[in-house]
Amino acid sequence: MGKSLANLGLYGLGTMGSALALNILDNGFALHVSNRTDSVVADFVDEAGNLAARLTPHNDLDQMARDMPSPRAIILMVPAGAPVDDAITRLIPLLDKGDTIIDAGNADFNDPRRRTETVEAAGLTFIGMGVSGGEEGARHGPSIMVGGTAQAWDAIRPMIDAIAAKFDGAPCADHLGPDGAGHFVKTVHNGIEYADMQLIAEVYGLMRYGAGRNPADIGKVFAAWDKGPLQSYLVEITGIVLQAVSGDKPAVDIIQDKAGQKGTGRWTVIEALKMGQSASTIEAAVAARGWSAEKETRSVGEGILGGHRGAVSLPDGDYEQALLAARIIAYAQGFRILSAASETYDWALDFARIAEIWRAGCIIRSALLDDISAAFRGDMPQGQLFLTPAFANTLKAAIPALRRVAGAAIAAGHPVPALTAALAFVDTMAQARGTTDLVQAQRDFFGRHGFEHIDGRKGQHGPWWD
Repeated sequence: MGKSLANLGLYGLGTMGSALALNILDNGFALHVSNRTDSVVADFVDEAGNLAARLTPHNDLDQMARDMPSPRAIILMVPAGAPVDDAITRLIPLLDKGDTIIDAGNADFNDPRRRTETVEAAGLTFIGMGVSGGEEGARHGPSIMVGGTAQAWDAIRPMIDAIAAKFDGAPCADHLGPDGAGHFVKTVHNGIEYADMQLIAEVYGLMRYGAGRNPADIGKVFAAWDKGPLQSYLVEITGIVLQAVSGDKPAVDIIQDKAGQKGTGRWTVIEALKMGQSASTIEAAVAARGWSAEKETRSVGEGILGGHRGAVSLPDGDYEQALLAARIIAYAQGFRILSAASETYDWALDFARIAEIWRAGCIIRSALLDDISAAFRGDMPQGQLFLTPAFANTLKAAIPALRRVAGAAIAAGHPVPALTAALAFVDTMAQARGTTDLVQAQRDFFGRHGFEHIDGRKGQHGPWWD
């Protein structure tokens, strides 16, 4: 697919679609575009300015497909679910063998797996492509996670490499596996993003409501942390947001504390649980967003239950170390999910490479990712990221601070579900023998389910069945 060929199309000119289209044009590719609403297409042509010379607008998807030369590759940037299926249904009879449909929006990975079968049965090629980085990333270089055949990847790779974010000159994009692999990796990326944002918010809450510090002061602390081990896009923008003002108020104070979500966090948790994995920090973040939406219930609850948040007095260094430890666990749990999926679906995911393509362009880009990539290329005890020498040593040094922060928060009545989830995971994994011996005894007592004896014998029963 050379830059001289006008065989690339994009349908869906919303925030992400229009930004990605401009990125494609900016990199020298000719592009056909269409949108469900004609006026949006006209507005986009105006927005494109000089780039419009490489742009061919169309009134609707069907017209675009008919007018494009073959081989065609059409990128769909429409809302997840039925709108994608509808677009595919319209396109299939209009395309020729060798043409490609690319779903580049958020998607439950089960959908691209199903769509691959449908599209390939029609003699066409399907690619499920996860794109991370928000509007800014889409416009100037996102992290891109591709799922599909190797042949399909080879066909679109020049364009993808050109538009992707770069880290030390290398594109933050790659082919990760067949059918739904790209979207699954993107989903887990977003799950980690949920956890990271919640952890940051919990630390902010303790500093503000436990220590009584103003947002600007807290923002300066985050800005300083961004120059150390916590360096990341989310820590960076937290420092900026907390120092921003709206009129005579901190900008955060004019924002209702009700978090939105588009489903990717839930998808991560659902798929993890299906595979017998617990991503406790992500689960806590998803739950926290759900609770936040119950604003009226929380308001009534404050009146009935008291809603007291006591003072918390801890040094900034404790918060920094606590956030570092919890963030490591969030990433580690995300990669545990990826490992389980790779085995379940026979994807052979390259975890080191995934960490590398997350180093630029995406929302969770951070200093940790170089270390994560190196860890996956080295000794991996039990296949667990958090047990590698570098991360284990960091955790052992930081966990005491996490314990102090979580303990002080709980004692003073501050909700910190993600921080405590991270700590519980570490404490569980640091104990060779826990308490599920009792759980197994209970299961055997009421249901005769049996248990494994400490000598290795399976299917054993307790003396209550003698």
